[in-house]
Amino acid sequence: MSIGMERFGALMSGQIPDRVPIICNLLDQGAQELGISLREYYSRGDFVAEGQLRMREKYGYDTLLGMFYSALEAEILGCKSIVYAADGPPNVGHLVIRTPEDIKKLQLPEELNEHPRFRELAACIGIMKRESAGRWPVLGVVTASFSLPAMLMGIGQWLDLFLSGDPRLRDQLLELCSHFCSRQIAALREAGADLIVYVNPVASATFIPPHKSRELALPWVIKDLEQQGPAGVVFFNGGGRINPILADLQTDTGIGAYYLNPFDDIIEARRILGPQALIAGAINDIRLIDWTPDEIDQEVERIMGAGKQGGGFLFGTLLMPYRIPEDNIRALVDAAIKHGSYA
Repeated sequence: MSIGMERFGALMSGQIPDRVPIICNLLDQGAQELGISLREYYSRGDFVAEGQLRMREKYGYDTLLGMFYSALEAEILGCKSIVYAADGPPNVGHLVIRTPEDIKKLQLPEELNEHPRFRELAACIGIMKRESAGRWPVLGVVTASFSLPAMLMGIGQWLDLFLSGDPRLRDQLLELCSHFCSRQIAALREAGADLIVYVNPVASATFIPPHKSRELALPWVIKDLEQQGPAGVVFFNGGGRINPILADLQTDTGIGAYYLNPFDDIIEARRILGPQALIAGAINDIRLIDWTPDEIDQEVERIMGAGKQGGGFLFGTLLMPYRIPEDNIRALVDAAIKHGSYA
């Protein structure tokens, strides 16, 4: 029987594994596994590591997710308030940048590992790396410099700034965010992350037209990866469509793996990227809250049918909502194992 690392290794070397690897992005559900609140769960890296290890063992997917919540990066950069919900991800409760002039005051931490919140994240990744003993890839997650400002100043203000605001302030903010992104990639790899999921929703075709993405966002993707390199990086849509920008990304960044939106056409993506690229086809996991097991099975079969015959294919989710019933999570993974088999 293969393990997750063997399946990923087979794909990266151009071989066919026993089945399609499964990425199941469960986050907040780990608190439920440990029987504690989300606030307590995310207060310590060992809690999150234990939650991730238990959930992977419970459901049988192929990865461990080294992430707390998206707003953690804003917290490291000065967000003073995180809002905790009873049944959903923590979110930004304080904007670090309230006006564009605040960009001039933004400072990066001198040493990431000296920040208490990043230390907990690094500890979490280290524990998972040690406990998995090379069996399951540990995923680290960074927000791209072009999307991070949305968490620091709100998406509306950021759209206004990069489309029609002061270009000097825009570029000053992007320079800081790019430096932060590059440092995070290095620190996450040092902590033990095997793959880096690079999240860039604002660059996707859902937010801006492809020509604007090419003009404004693509140069910053290149810059973010300039120091650390694209090896082991997965471009993640963050919920936005990316087929219209795939050709530019592949040509100019050297990234070899792409995580599609549920509404991106998998066959079209393969045509654009060619046979060498790795493609992750994602299910619309919001629907998992109320779909029946039969409906889940049919959708998984459709995704696998579109993707796996071309090789270099992974099956994934976005960030799975807290309210998905456990039975539906089991149905999802069971269907992915069944329909993803190459036997």
